[in-house]
Amino acid sequence: MQNNSPKRIPYGRQNIKEEDILAVTETLRSDYLTQGPKIKEFEEAFAQYIGCKYAIAVSNGTAALHLAAMALGVKEGDKVITTPITFAASANCVRYCGGDVVFSDINPDTYLLDIKKLRELLEASPKGTYKGVIPVDFAGRANDLEEFRKLADEFGLWIIEDACHSPGGYFIDSEGKKQNCGNGEFADLAVFSFHPVKHIAAGEGGMITTNSKDLYDHILNLRTHGIQQNPDLKIENHGVWYYEMQEIGYNYRLTDMQAALAISQLSRAEEGIVKRIEIAMTYQKAFEGKSYIQRQSGVIDGHAYHLYVIEAKDREGLIQYLREENIFAQVHYIPVHLMPYYRQFGWKNGDMPQSESFYAQCLSLPMYPTLTEVEQKFVINKIKAFYES
Repeated sequence: MQNNSPKRIPYGRQNIKEEDILAVTETLRSDYLTQGPKIKEFEEAFAQYIGCKYAIAVSNGTAALHLAAMALGVKEGDKVITTPITFAASANCVRYCGGDVVFSDINPDTYLLDIKKLRELLEASPKGTYKGVIPVDFAGRANDLEEFRKLADEFGLWIIEDACHSPGGYFIDSEGKKQNCGNGEFADLAVFSFHPVKHIAAGEGGMITTNSKDLYDHILNLRTHGIQQNPDLKIENHGVWYYEMQEIGYNYRLTDMQAALAISQLSRAEEGIVKRIEIAMTYQKAFEGKSYIQRQSGVIDGHAYHLYVIEAKDREGLIQYLREENIFAQVHYIPVHLMPYYRQFGWKNGDMPQSESFYAQCLSLPMYPTLTEVEQKFVINKIKAFYES
């Protein structure tokens, strides 16, 4: 089959400009490669962007999830609820702490954790059975965390917002106020990722945001081997050189080089969101009324569009056809409860019918700010050709 694509078109791609390279090289020439001033600069800039009080930069999004679970005291036997339609790390962070993951199904209209099904799950067991919930802003669509907070307070749960897909996203609360993803207004902690295909690329990297000073101080310690960061809270003090490990922690620090890249990327974050929305609008218009597209993300206020997802007939055939045309659309996600690791705990096909139905048809189309009009038109035309020719 002839390939007319100008180049390989992935589902996501980083956007590195000369200013990003300059920011990194300047840091390489500085006195610090790690644990230097760029970390704090990035944390403060990100907290301002999100609208929260505190931000803690870490080595990646998985580390952010793990530290968040640790800080909230997840321990062996604790039951924590999350969605099956997410990357495995959203669930694994509970297992890292010895807790038990309980999956609850998605709303097929939003692809997000279905709050009605969550209530049913909570009401089916005595209060105190579950310790927390991890809603995921899948594809960049914000959960209504105001509603989740009400439910969490009713049943005594903490909330970790997995906002790895949604920096720049938001929802409108009951008073008409814009609530940014990760701003700490309703969730105890939120986590973000700076993987190359995310909105802000740092190579790798993550962030934890919160409005709780206690959680902030605790996570700072956990990020660096459990070494107490506040001199006033040390049990002993042998001198200016003295450091004191008070609990078990990890080396989950970000480097200054990564922080420098992330700061530069953050300066263009809003520009990237605008471009992603334009791409989403083009896809929506192209596939409106097409019977072979059973559902698509559409254009929704507050959606950050890390992914643009469609549910398509003959998804497997479409994927193969697109790859022959050098278009590397992707599937997000294989339901986590069906992974071999989680099957050992009794999860099986049929447990999460909405998630499993979504997985059978979902496809993430190319979505990134440097996707050109020519490239997007090529993608759209090839999808139409597969079904219509």
